[in-house]
Amino acid sequence: AALALDNGLARTPPMGWLHWERFLCRTDCATDPHRCVSERLFVEMADVMVAEGWRDAGYEFVCIDDCWMAPTRDEHGRLQADPKRFPSGIRKLADYVHSKGLKLGIYSDVGNKTCAGFPGSYNHYDLDAQTFASWGVDLLKFDGCNSDSLELLAEGYRHMSLALNKTGRSIVYSCEWPFYLRPVQQPNYTEIKQYCNHWRNFFDVYDSWRSIKSILDWTALHQDSIVKIAGPGGWNDPDMASIFVFLSQLVIGNFGLSWDQAVTQMAMWAIMAAPLFMSNDLRHISPEAKWLLQNKEVIAINQDPLGKQGYQITKDKNFELWERPLSGQAYAVAVLNQQEIGGPQNFTFSLTFLGNGLACNPACSVRQILPASRDWGVYSWVSSLNVEVNPTGTVLLKV
Repeated sequence: AALALDNGLARTPPMGWLHWERFLCRTDCATDPHRCVSERLFVEMADVMVAEGWRDAGYEFVCIDDCWMAPTRDEHGRLQADPKRFPSGIRKLADYVHSKGLKLGIYSDVGNKTCAGFPGSYNHYDLDAQTFASWGVDLLKFDGCNSDSLELLAEGYRHMSLALNKTGRSIVYSCEWPFYLRPVQQPNYTEIKQYCNHWRNFFDVYDSWRSIKSILDWTALHQDSIVKIAGPGGWNDPDMASIFVFLSQLVIGNFGLSWDQAVTQMAMWAIMAAPLFMSNDLRHISPEAKWLLQNKEVIAINQDPLGKQGYQITKDKNFELWERPLSGQAYAVAVLNQQEIGGPQNFTFSLTFLGNGLACNPACSVRQILPASRDWGVYSWVSSLNVEVNPTGTVLLKV
């Protein structure tokens, strides 16, 4: 197994809220004060996370993505927040978030500029790490735009990791490193895990079924190289480009997913041991989306202390069967129906498929978690399960 980053953090996949997919780079607070990237947005989101049970469900990070900065560094060369949109400064915002029992995440870039054109951290890694620590930041999402070469990209990710550790403050380190390597070379995940707490592998997640499907397809195709590396201290971020080039964001509660597709994203992110970062407007979210995102049984699977990532074990036409080993000799099992037309379909599989034949030997109990919770009873090792799944939907089981 690869050594994990030596900061003692992210023993389970991090959970929180991130502004990017929903609020993007909105900086005009004069005409759009409720949806621009400003301290007001993060204060209001922190308030809702406490009042509406998100913190208690495990979502502890409030994360600022790109576009928080002023166009230039200050007279001492330090990054600074845009003074109009963050008049109190990041330190005061961090203090407020901490007073709510939450943690603050922030964004920077390994290159000269961020993806949106704000000042990057190149040649300022130590200073920026010290600045983030002095502000009380708890997570850094470090993007990979505008780096002149793969050598400088890799050196920048290594340097910032060491710089964060030198501050003495516990700061979760979220990298985009493998995403920017993949077009040219196969990432060295063993090395990446030594420097990063989680890392993005794929394009930004969008509020669409096509985006979710492409992430699942990519993960299954590359599972032989990525599943074995995941574990306490270091996690694959399935959307890897802000989930997505940024953190693996949950787009549940927005506009583009049907109910069954939202269930699929939540179930499969739990199977994949993915960081759970919502990108939605928690001030305006349906009761159904809230129920799904706060589902304790699904979150327990995602946060299972054994820390093993799940994987696809078979594919039959439109159906996919995935499993994830859990603590206590249990397994999470997902039956995904990729078909996008017609009605519910049935999929039957033998319990001998699970856990290399050991998950149900000599017998096991089966409980359905999603799309609704109910006990299925006790089955013998040689039994088969017949599962009805809606198009683009998933049935999540615990065996």
